[in-house]
Formats: sequence, C-alpha cells, structure tokens
Amino acid sequence: MEVINNLQDNLDLIRMEILNDNLVIFPTETVYGLGANALSERAVNKIFEVKTRALNNPLIVHLKDKSEITKYAYISNDVEQKLIDNFMPGPFTLILKKKDIIPSCVSAGLDTVGIRIPIDDIAHEFLEGVGVPIAAPSANISSRPSGTKVLDIKGEFENKVNYIIDGGESKIGLESTVVKVIDNIPTILRPGFITYEDIKSLIGSCNISNHVLNMVKDNEHVESPGILYRHYAPKTKCLLVYSSDLNKLKELINNNKTKKTIILGSNKLNDINCYKYLNYGNTVSQIAHNIFSKLRECDKLNGDLIIIEGVKKEGLGLAIMNRLIRTSNFNYIEL
Repeated sequence: MEVINNLQDNLDLIRMEILNDNLVIFPTETVYGLGANALSERAVNKIFEVKTRALNNPLIVHLKDKSEITKYAYISNDVEQKLIDNFMPGPFTLILKKKDIIPSCVSAGLDTVGIRIPIDDIAHEFLEGVGVPIAAPSANISSRPSGTKVLDIKGEFENKVNYIIDGGESKIGLESTVVKVIDNIPTILRPGFITYEDIKSLIGSCNISNHVLNMVKDNEHVESPGILYRHYAPKTKCLLVYSSDLNKLKELINNNKTKKTIILGSNKLNDINCYKYLNYGNTVSQIAHNIFSKLRECDKLNGDLIIIEGVKKEGLGLAIMNRLIRTSNFNYIEL
C-alpha cells in the first residue's frame, strides 16, 4: 500500500484507481473512509469483500457539494431541505429516497440512500478530483474500531487497497450523524457530532431511533450503517460502566476488574489499582476524538478485559455511548 501525502500531485493516479473500480482510503473530518465508485456495482462489492461487511449493512454516498444531491436522490420535503441547508457540508448524513442510478448493493436493497458531503478540505479535493460519487464506510475491517489515523489502519488493508490518502488525524473521531425525516420529524438513526439538541433547535422537534442504544435483530433491515452487530470493538473483551456517582463508579470497577484489566477512562480513574490505565480524555470532544485509537492501543497491551468509563447520554455523549455500547457487545452496567 502506498501512502499519498500530497493529493494534488497524485490526483490523476487516484482518479484512475477509482475509475478502474478499485478502492482508495481517504480522510474526512469524522473518520477515514474506504471509498469506491458509487455508480459501479463491481467496485461497491469490493468494499463488502475487503471489509468482510454484511451485505445488509448499507453504505453512505459521499458527494462534493449540495448541487449533486438531486442527481442521485430525491429531496421530498422542506424539512429535508432545511437539514441540507444547515448541516451540509459537515459530519451529517441524510437518508433520502434514492434514484435508480445508485446500484441497489449500495443501499442493501432498500429504496433509500444515505447522502453526505464532507467538509474536510482533502476529502473535498478527492471527491471533486475523481468526478464520481463515492460510496464509503469507515476504513476498518468490520467490527473493529474505525480508523482515525493512517498508522492505525494501514496494516488492516495491506495487499487489499493500493492507496491511502494521508490527511493526518481525524478532527472529530466519530462517524457522521445519520438522520431520516419521518412524518416531517427528523429521526436520528446514528448519533454523531451534530446532536439531537442541534437538530431540535433548528427544526423544533427531533426523535431518536430505538436502535441507537439497543440491539438490532440479525434479520432486521436498517437504513443506517453502524447499527447492526458488535461494532467498533477491539479484540479484547470489554465492559462498559457508568455512574454519575464517582464512588459508585470506582466500586463498580473494583468489583468487576481482573488481574489483567485495562481501565480506559478520564483522569478521575487514574488512581485505581489495575494492570494498565489509559486516559481517553476529560471532555466529550476529547473522548470522541481519541476513543477509537485508544481502543486499538488497548489491544496491544495484552490484557484480558477492558473496563471503559461511560458518559452521560446527552449531546455528543449520546454518540459516544452509542459506539461504546456496541464496542462492549452490550456488556454494560449503569448504576
């Protein structure tokens, strides 16, 4: 795999790679994406093969600007338009009724498709340069933590992808907020940096899907990625714990830790006796930015259990908990 440090000098090379139905890893403001020509069924199927991704797990289509949306999907109401006007470009995906030009494999056979316009400069340069819409999930092998820097993901795709565009560390660190408008009310299918509070402030109402914090049945069809199965997970077993009472939280950790427990949390837990302690940050923005790379770091420490400190499920904290509940395979205790 070749790491591209200067996209402008290599844009013709990257364009041909995409137009030849091959995959390219590229940066966005959320996480790195594993991209393919969204108009080519052959190319899209390579994403599922390389990631070992389930075929009923839909992909998001990335566009260079808002003018392209109606080429590939229908904007059906004023609420959808208002969300587009206010949150795109940015870490926001809107589920729209798709046009036939988008192959059904992109949307897992559904008649809808997730549309996103990254705000990251390198992502925009990439999308504008290749000249086609890009279908892309996060750049990681399925169920593993998403990739937020080149060094974390390069090894997973060696001999599977020829090029990775280096954009440095992802600014946000969590995947985009995914929203579908249902009966004129935005419904969050996957929370992210654009929060429930942001959307409700704009539209006046907002719902949160039951799937955000709960398990989905294997045979259920979902319109958003990141909902099915164990997700965002290291190889080491994880336990997620949360309490607003620090003494109860520490007692909970001490009652569940093993001799080789790694504690992943804020600095208020750094005095607990354990095999290894890692600080993931002390604000929700820091935690969002660090969590996936810290989970990958945990795997290198050869522990037998990772106990992860949870956060309050509001604002960006809802997105963090959505990821960590799946990281821990719903092995979660709250007091």
